[in-house]
Amino acid sequence: MTTKTKLRWGILGAARINERLLPAIVEASNAKLVAIASRRPGAAAQTLTQFAPHHQQNVQTYNNLEALLDNAGIDAVYVPLANHEHAEWVLRAIECGKHVLCEKPMALTVADIEAIKAASLRHKVTVMEGFMYRFHPQHTRVQELINSGIIGEVRSVRASYSFMMKPARLYRLVESVEHGGGAMWDIGCYAIHSARMFFDQDPVAVTAIAKYVESGADITTSGIIDFGAGKYAHFDFSFERARRCDYEITGTKGGIKCHVVWQLPGDVPVISWWTEDGKHSEERLPADNHFRLEIEHFSDCVLNGHQPLLSLDDAKANCQLINAALQSAAEGRVVKLTPIK
Repeated sequence: MTTKTKLRWGILGAARINERLLPAIVEASNAKLVAIASRRPGAAAQTLTQFAPHHQQNVQTYNNLEALLDNAGIDAVYVPLANHEHAEWVLRAIECGKHVLCEKPMALTVADIEAIKAASLRHKVTVMEGFMYRFHPQHTRVQELINSGIIGEVRSVRASYSFMMKPARLYRLVESVEHGGGAMWDIGCYAIHSARMFFDQDPVAVTAIAKYVESGADITTSGIIDFGAGKYAHFDFSFERARRCDYEITGTKGGIKCHVVWQLPGDVPVISWWTEDGKHSEERLPADNHFRLEIEHFSDCVLNGHQPLLSLDDAKANCQLINAALQSAAEGRVVKLTPIK
């Protein structure tokens, strides 16, 4: 618990995600942007100028990451570095006593997330994986519909995420999947995460197929997660298809669809549902900013001693399933899963 009303934030990298994330910190009611750092000379200052031009005098910029972590005036850091660097810099931030919100994926291995959890407990800091979409009210509404019993028992989930890869984003395909490159670690983690959201039990197996580029990065992957008892999640994601980010849940009495998971500023969220007895509806919800909501949630957790919505055990479960799906695609077989302790 603390008497502070605003959590003081630093951003550990000048990645593209700052287009949405940096303004979200500035706009959040219980957060204050203190600093941004990048290893590329001038990149931090340029990012601040581009996305928060009216706050340049109040935010420190650094040309190395260590200097930001050494700043005692920073309570929490956001880590948007390359996927294979997440675990290292999350651990470094924790060792400096910082709370950490890490852009997905938290790490590339379950072992790294276990190390992060142990370090966070040792240093008494809050750490969360940054799946911003989970903080949009539309998913709460979907869960309310499920809880109402209108579609019966959930039997399957289909999650589809894709966009056409532009030249500016080709860096996502430079590294192999083993080093965090490709569609799985970039957008597939959303598909896996959202598919898991509506099942109460752990998955028992996964099977996947993938198309790879020369680097060993997957550019398109599809698969099925087996949750047992005839319950399945179907995931599909690609860098060579038109933009899509939706999920659909089918139960014993009907179904629900979330039409746009990646909400852009001003987007009107749409949820539709239907039942076997002929009922159907399309609901339009108020626009909201899930990045700001994520920042406000995390800041509140730190300031008031609450547990974050997304636990590190959830991060471990997602990472385990991602790696099992990658193994399945590489080896051409079904991969069995055991619950993580």
